[in-house]
Amino acid sequence: MLYYLFSYLSKNYSIPGIGVFQYITFRMAMAVITSLLITTVYGRRLIDYLRFKQVGETVRNLGLEGQMQKSGTPTMGGIIILLGILIPTLLFAKLENVYVILMIITTVWLGAIGFLDDYIKVFKKNKEGLAGRFKIIGQVGLSLIVGWTMYFNSNIIIRQEVVLPVKDDAPVEFHMKRNTPVYTQDVHSTKTTMPFYKNNEFDYGKVLKFLGKGYEQYALVVFLFFVILIITFISNGANITDGIDGLATGTSAIIGITLAILAYVSGNTVIADYLNIMYIPNSGELVVFAGAFVGACVGFLWYNSYPAQVFMGDTGSLAIGGIIAVFAIMIRKELMLPLLCGIFLVENFSVIIQVSWFKYTKKKFGEGRRVFLMAPLHHHYQKKGFHEAKIVTRFWIICIILAIVTVITLKLR
Repeated sequence: MLYYLFSYLSKNYSIPGIGVFQYITFRMAMAVITSLLITTVYGRRLIDYLRFKQVGETVRNLGLEGQMQKSGTPTMGGIIILLGILIPTLLFAKLENVYVILMIITTVWLGAIGFLDDYIKVFKKNKEGLAGRFKIIGQVGLSLIVGWTMYFNSNIIIRQEVVLPVKDDAPVEFHMKRNTPVYTQDVHSTKTTMPFYKNNEFDYGKVLKFLGKGYEQYALVVFLFFVILIITFISNGANITDGIDGLATGTSAIIGITLAILAYVSGNTVIADYLNIMYIPNSGELVVFAGAFVGACVGFLWYNSYPAQVFMGDTGSLAIGGIIAVFAIMIRKELMLPLLCGIFLVENFSVIIQVSWFKYTKKKFGEGRRVFLMAPLHHHYQKKGFHEAKIVTRFWIICIILAIVTVITLKLR
């Protein structure tokens, strides 16, 4: 909103310095600062309100050190994160930008699902919360909206080089430059970025090429399948990772900074050309949203770090996971998520492996056996005697390393 106000003022009045609002980097910085103020200053008031309403966490005794001391800690603090994301985005981003619109929808959609889950747990005294199938339905519904819009919206395009063949009767000097890129054009495409690959690109539309003629008609189905898989997996991964103080929040902040960098280079034609990566027109506006996201995570970490004064609950964890997944899809870097979100991936798989192996061994030997002392993985290390603050710090370090490697893959092919 402020963007439009200052754009109007800069066009009609000669006010020194007002044109700075045209720069994405400035608006991103303002989004970060505003988000930090909202989450730290007003976050404190919301925590007090949650405590007054006795919106406390019900903790099951899993035999972990210091676990029962957390009982009664205010939950549903994800509301702080949502406000820290949405308010700066509405103030500083271009709200007609389709990428920004999709990110706002994602934040509200998954935040609402998480809020409903927390509400059932806290106020209805149902420890199971919202049934898992309804969470999946909500995630799939969002995935279909995002995938369908990405595939059909006329404003979602990539810029690619067009190669013209040279006629046989052309002069010799033209034959020497055969298949040289002549110009660029903005086109609809199902291409995305593939790390560690020579051309750094992967086309969903060609996945079923082995079927022969007419395989292109299934491009939308393939694309939607991948979008559903990525959003549900990353969203649930963030939800599982939110098991000890500050782990999901700090990890998400690191991932958010990385995505901001990737969005900036992908949306800047000069840098994209220099790095020889896919240029995505208008996607640079997502940097403002990323700034708000990082600011919200860091601000919430002020109260969520050990010992936590508030938990985000599913209101926050489902939302931040979905935001990361959809953001990566928007800038066509979703195939980098297994590397960038390695912590979420490992946490997710630790649960899958533990449950699968337990069921298999129980069926085969009549007794369930475990791979880990406890799943997800961070609880395994707690059982081994590591303090949760040490576990969180080491997971952050691993996440920083993964983030650096992810950025390096833009040139490492």
